[in-house]
Amino acid sequence: MRVFQIEGDWGIDNLNLTQRDIPKPGRGQVLIKMNASSLNFRDLVVPERGYGRKTGELPLIPVSDGVGEIVELGEGVTRTAVGDRVCPIFFQSWLGGEPDENRFSQALGGPLDGTMAEYMCLSEEGVVKVAEHLTDIEAAGFPCAALTAWSALATSSVTKPGDKILIQGSGGVALFALQFAKLFGAHVTMISSSEEKIERLQQLGADATINYNQTPEWARASREFTGGKGFDHIIELGGEKTLPQSLSCVRAGGTLSMIGMLSGLGLSASLGPVITRQLRLQGVTVGHRDGFEAMMRAIDLHKIKPVIDREFGFDELREGLEYIRSGAQFGKVCIQH
Repeated sequence: MRVFQIEGDWGIDNLNLTQRDIPKPGRGQVLIKMNASSLNFRDLVVPERGYGRKTGELPLIPVSDGVGEIVELGEGVTRTAVGDRVCPIFFQSWLGGEPDENRFSQALGGPLDGTMAEYMCLSEEGVVKVAEHLTDIEAAGFPCAALTAWSALATSSVTKPGDKILIQGSGGVALFALQFAKLFGAHVTMISSSEEKIERLQQLGADATINYNQTPEWARASREFTGGKGFDHIIELGGEKTLPQSLSCVRAGGTLSMIGMLSGLGLSASLGPVITRQLRLQGVTVGHRDGFEAMMRAIDLHKIKPVIDREFGFDELREGLEYIRSGAQFGKVCIQH
């Protein structure tokens, strides 16, 4: 079978298209013929061994998100059947409950081999059936970005009708967060970098928008959307450069879901408001299988579809990654197998 793998040494230049044998499912495992994958910012970090020892060992098949059809069952499999269309879950050992080191240790696309292969062999416990209304390309985009947004809004916190939520940017997590927040009845403010993107965000249901290039002090400008009280919940995707403004426009007792680090890893914000205004800073790292299945039930019930920006062919993985690096995308960037 064809696979992309990082081989010889770390670095994007060592990401090559090559061949491996089709794996055989053992007891409790399923063989999946992969139909599509989708890309995340993480997939740029892995080839450079950006997670240190937790990135895994070479050779490594990259990319964590995908969808495929089960074509063979190992002995004793009962959760799935041949012909089921499934997404592999990101953390193969986090099925439910609180996170711990073991549950975080088995991530697809590093250290475990990822989805850029024609076939994958996984535990039957590590896959989730997808809604029938989704195409393969659409379903491929849900395992990381969508589940991260769902975990922030529905698992780590509970979004209530009328909540005031601020979401940063227009990438995959941001757009899923917009869709889910509106599903829960929240008022959503979004900040983005261009008028073109803002127009599209409004078409997707954003209640209020701010162009942060035109309005660098977006936290001050956003006060009118909350009546001066501040946001109940902020989906914090920028990191170092956006956190100080997020701290200034979240309400007392409000929540910041720390998800992204697109503007830097450092922490230069004052911690005073966190303590004196009793703010909650919660890190969100994808989520567990129970959350994925709950999310998929909501997606199925409300026939939610992701925003797809662009598709690439299987052998165009490098081009897809460079497109992600450019930051030009609005929605998910996917790979057709």
